[in-house]
Parts: sequence; C-alpha cells; structure tokens
Amino acid sequence: MTKLFKTILLTAAVLTSYVANAQDESVKPRLVVNIVVSSMHANDLTHYADNFTSGGFARLMGGGAWFTNASFDYMQTTTPVSLATISTGAMPSVHGVVADRWFEYIGNKQISLIDDSKEQSINYSSGSGTYSPRQLSAETIGDALAEYNPQSIIRTIAVEPTSAIIMAGHAGEAYWMENLQTDWTTSSYYTKELPRWISEYNRSDCNDELMYKSWTPLLNIDKYHNSQVICINIEKNNSKKKLQTLVDEKPLATGNLIDVYEQMCYTPAGNTALFAFAKQTIIKNEMGQDEEVDMLNIVLDTPRLISGRYGVESIEYEDMLYRLDRDLEEFLTFTLAQVTDPREVIVTLCSDHGTSPAFNSQGKELERFNVRQAEVITNAFIGSQHGNGDWVLGVIDNAIYLNHNLIYEKGLSIADMQYDVATFVMQLRGVAHAISAEALRSSYFGSGYGRKIQNGFYPRRSGDVIINLMPGWITEENNIRSKSGSMYRYDTHVPLLIYGGGASAAKHTEKVDMTSLATTLAQMLQISTPSAAEGEPLTIF
Repeated sequence: MTKLFKTILLTAAVLTSYVANAQDESVKPRLVVNIVVSSMHANDLTHYADNFTSGGFARLMGGGAWFTNASFDYMQTTTPVSLATISTGAMPSVHGVVADRWFEYIGNKQISLIDDSKEQSINYSSGSGTYSPRQLSAETIGDALAEYNPQSIIRTIAVEPTSAIIMAGHAGEAYWMENLQTDWTTSSYYTKELPRWISEYNRSDCNDELMYKSWTPLLNIDKYHNSQVICINIEKNNSKKKLQTLVDEKPLATGNLIDVYEQMCYTPAGNTALFAFAKQTIIKNEMGQDEEVDMLNIVLDTPRLISGRYGVESIEYEDMLYRLDRDLEEFLTFTLAQVTDPREVIVTLCSDHGTSPAFNSQGKELERFNVRQAEVITNAFIGSQHGNGDWVLGVIDNAIYLNHNLIYEKGLSIADMQYDVATFVMQLRGVAHAISAEALRSSYFGSGYGRKIQNGFYPRRSGDVIINLMPGWITEENNIRSKSGSMYRYDTHVPLLIYGGGASAAKHTEKVDMTSLATTLAQMLQISTPSAAEGEPLTIF
C-alpha cells in the first residue's frame, strides 16, 4: 500500500512538473495583440469558413486554442458592457459598466460612461472628445500589465471612443476616429498632444482612398451564403453588381462631412483603416522590439455598425466578413514578421457580443419594442395611482429609472413602487420578464434568467426595473435592423481564439465564460490578474 502511494505521489509530481514547465519552456512573449470583432457570432467562423483565406481566421482557428462554446453569462450584452468584461475579467455586477449612460438619482440627470469635463479634446473638429475612463471602476488587463511593468507599451485603438477607452482602461494610451474628418485622435487623459507620427499620419489623408472607393462584392455573387438583400443592385441581363451603402457615395465636395464618417465606418473600409493604423502603431512605437512585453488592443466597431444597419442575414454583412478576413490575414502576416520567433506574439480574437436576427429577415417586419411608448404608458400607470408627475426618468438599455425624489416627496416606498412597475410592465407586448432592483438586491438567483439579470446588476447604476424582452425582439430604432443586448444565445455566444505564446493548437468544446480571457492572459504573461477578475484561467498549454 505504501509502495503504491509513493508511486502515485511520484507520478503526480512528474505530471505537475511537466504542466508547470510547459509554459516556461516556450518563448517569452514580446507582443500581445487582442482583437475584438464587434457583433460577431461564434458560428460565423464555421458558417462562412469555405470563403475564408488560410491566413486570416483560419490561421487562428487551426494554429491556436479555439474555444467553440464561449459565452457571456449576463443579459446586458452591449458593446461597452462586454468590452469591460473582456478587459477586466469581471461581471458587470462587479466592474460597474451597465450601459453607456445611466441616471443619477439625486439630481435626476444622466451620467455618461466616458464624458469627462475635466479633460480636453485633442484634434477634434467638432469640439467634442472630452473623455476619460474614470467611470470604469475595475482594473483592466492593460492596467495590470502596466502596474507589473511600467516600461510596457500599451495602446488601444478603435473606431469609436467608448470602445477604445473601455478596452484600454486607465493605463497606456487610447486612440479612436474623430467623427467628422475621420482623423485619429484621443483625449487629454491619455496625452496632452498627439504624437507627431499620428499628426503626420492624419495630414497624409490616409483614409481618403478608402472613403471614396465603391463597395462591390469581393467574390462572385453565387459564392455567398446569405440570401437577404438590403441594398444590393443586381441589374437584369447585366453582370454589374454593386453593394450600395445607405450613405451618399459622392466625393467630399458635397459639403456634408458627416457622410465621410459613415462612408468609412459603415463599410468594410472601417476595418481596413483600423488595421492600417494598427500597423503604424506597432512600427512607430517599436512594439515587441525589446524584452518588455507590449500590448495592442484593437476593437473593430464596423462589423457591429454593418450588422445593425443591414442585418446579419444580408450579403453586405457576409461580404464585410470576407474582406475582414483578408485584412486580418495581411495584419497577422505583418505582425508576426516584426519578431524573431512567431511564438513571441500572442494573438487573441473574440467578440463583445453577437446580434439578433434582423427584425425584417423573414420578408415581413416583426414587432419591436417602443421604448418611448413604454415610458409614457408606465408613467401614466403610476400617475393613475399616485397622481400626475414625472415618475419615469427614462428607459436605458431595457432598464427603467424612476424618479426617486418624487417618490420620497410623496412619502411612498421605492421598493413597493419598483414591484408594482415590474408587475405592470410584464403586460407590455414583447416583455418576457421584469425584475425589480429590490428583488435583485435582496435575493440570490442561482440559475435561469434571474441569474443572467443579476450578473449584470450594479446597484449604484442599474435601473429600478430590469426588462428582458422576448426572443427575437429588439427595441425600435431608425435604420437599425439588428441589435444586441439580450440573454439569448444569438447575443451571448461568441468566438474565442488564443494563438501563440505557447498555446497548443486544439479545439475546445467545453463551456467557458468570457471572464476567463483576462485571467488567461495574465497567466500567460505571468503577471497578477486584474484586481476584480473573476474568471478561471483556461487550459491552453
């Protein structure tokens, strides 16, 4: 018995030593590149695989750890919320990002996630751009790296400021596209003036060629899987096929500058421009060129803008993915060439959420949830019981905010009011569930829809009543066919790929939570995990 026990101990020690040394024997990472493709569903990797190149998505799928069952375990699957989860490794109930804005009850005013009057805009034609990450209360993986090694270069780039700022966190620098002239810009929180190379890059009119280029199908139209056609003109008896955008494709001389931004960001050109800027960021900052590990975060907002405008069933969305795959192939080839050993680069690719089916994808328009109508009806319901007044401050991302000052003034109970409103809104068309803030604070929901809502509930910022819409329902918004923000699998199931840095090439089918990405990166870099991180490191070696 003793001999057997010793044998077991010896075997366990050998195995433990092998696992522990697997990463140590790999080449030390010099550069980490985290890529977030907004609104990409996990199934897109396989559904469109036959038209991908071998060096884009396929390179990451075949050469790294591919997690086919990664998801977010909460309801508020919107871009700012999920980017905060990806970067911090925490649930919204911990990192505190519940939307891009919320109500502050004392003054009954809206608070923006990134607006900050203490800061100044840098190179903003419109005068906006006073942003900062101060409302992000949790530490990001970039923050953790900067704390561990202040010499590390950390940069984050995106089309939209919210994406760049929330993915970046408080350390390093974040850059995004200015919304009038499509120049790259930032906030005084990160730097007092643009680096000279970015100013020169902007003066070179780097995006002009992309802005004025017509969007035509990349492949023969017969190769496309999607049949939904939104804005494609296929002339009879003519081989000419052109993907039309919903913006004016005329030159800048039209004088309507906002069209320039839409022409860039609502077409595949937005992805191409971002990858071009990413390559310059690596070159000019000499990222990955010394012993200190550097980090570049790239958030691709354009896929979300295109899927929202055209729908994921559209040829426009499919064509964007094929062009993105080619852009990714070129970028990966470039990035891996910057280091001596390709294993010195870690590349992760994931998404902040999927997106709903288009509300008109079945040939007829489905019903949508009218937020303004819900506000008016709910306010009238409360008024019928307690007298006229502005009882409802607003509805933001399916969260109803009540007027606490008025409730106190009338001597009413907020908990009772929340319960009554939750019961009432269950009668509205499209509402599947409604839970009061008091119930979320005082009860524990271990499973089902209650757990997903509770995981996204942050008492200081969440509304008084949280609504979960029925499957397929989205809120009504002009020119929007598809949206995220639900607890359903079309929103929560996302791709997750980890390539390089010693990660073994393998396909993992077990269920994993997206809070695990930040902790896995911390383990790969052998640094402390972000302070609020909850996820368990993934097995990738």
